[in-house]
Amino acid sequence: MKNTALTDTHTQLGAKMVPFAGYNMPVQYAGINAEHDTVRKAVGVFDVSHMGEFILKGDQALDLIQRVTSNDAAKLYDGKVQYSCLPNEEGGIVDDLLVYRVDEKTYMLVVNASNIEKDWNWISKFNTNGVEMKDISDRTSLLAVQGPKAAEALQSLTDLDLASMEYYTFSKGKFAGVDNVLVSATGYTGAGGFEIYVDNAHAQEVWAAIFKAGEPYGIKPIGLGARDTLRLEMGFCLYGNDIDDTTSPLEAGLGWVTKFTKNFTNAESLKAQKQQGVSKKLVGFEMLERGIPRHDYEIADAEGNVIGKVTSGTQSPSLQKAIGMGYVSADFAKEGTEIYIKIRDNKVKAQIVKPPFYK
Repeated sequence: MKNTALTDTHTQLGAKMVPFAGYNMPVQYAGINAEHDTVRKAVGVFDVSHMGEFILKGDQALDLIQRVTSNDAAKLYDGKVQYSCLPNEEGGIVDDLLVYRVDEKTYMLVVNASNIEKDWNWISKFNTNGVEMKDISDRTSLLAVQGPKAAEALQSLTDLDLASMEYYTFSKGKFAGVDNVLVSATGYTGAGGFEIYVDNAHAQEVWAAIFKAGEPYGIKPIGLGARDTLRLEMGFCLYGNDIDDTTSPLEAGLGWVTKFTKNFTNAESLKAQKQQGVSKKLVGFEMLERGIPRHDYEIADAEGNVIGKVTSGTQSPSLQKAIGMGYVSADFAKEGTEIYIKIRDNKVKAQIVKPPFYK
């Protein structure tokens, strides 16, 4: 099991540690609901250093990214971030990722922790024009400072104007006395905030500085449990649950990051799928009766016929009701449609709603 540069800190703070994607990670400190609430109303800090980071450099870096990702990276400018997918050759998704344009010839790709090796091998397979690739995952710490008070809490630590940073942009500069820190106006919570990329050697001092500066704003450490409930309230996909090697970007509602204005892996068959229409769709739903939908529970129609399955589900701390996402036959994907979740031997009524659940 791998540790992050901050594992000892989490243990000292009394975090409940669990294995996640090959790492020893904090799942909660004070409790998932309290931590969730902190991020929605104030500011919290996640250690997400398990995520993977690759640097792609050279004249052909953009060309390689264009060939392996579904979104159009040619639209990026220096300091801009893009959400994208790595389609596979069978109609599914190798991974979802973020693409950062540092400059015209330098990009950073941020990939899911459980897919670092898989993604590296996949991209390398298409690197036929000598793009310099560097995996900096093991030496990079990533702190997600999320919540409506994040900009105020962090501003004293840097000259970068955090409040005016647009969503999905980034800057590099001095942060908490450390040079060359990448500060990105991104996150996986829908609560606003920043993701801070720093060398492992400085992770501890940056963490300490963030907590000192954030003290007047009620800053707290947050575990992966609340990260999951926060992202689900926004309807954000989690790789391995809502999207995987067998789900197409179009089925997953990711047509907005699938651009047929360029050629990329499996573009032709995805284009055909778009023209024909998909047979199943990823939908959001909320429970109308008591019961919590769990991953892999069957979804049925009124007659009890199985029409799909749950991919993510939880009791939403912000909404005080159970919500979920899952794939259903396209005929049942319309907003307002009543469906049933099979919970043990019961059919529990739910309704299709359009994410985000939390507005």
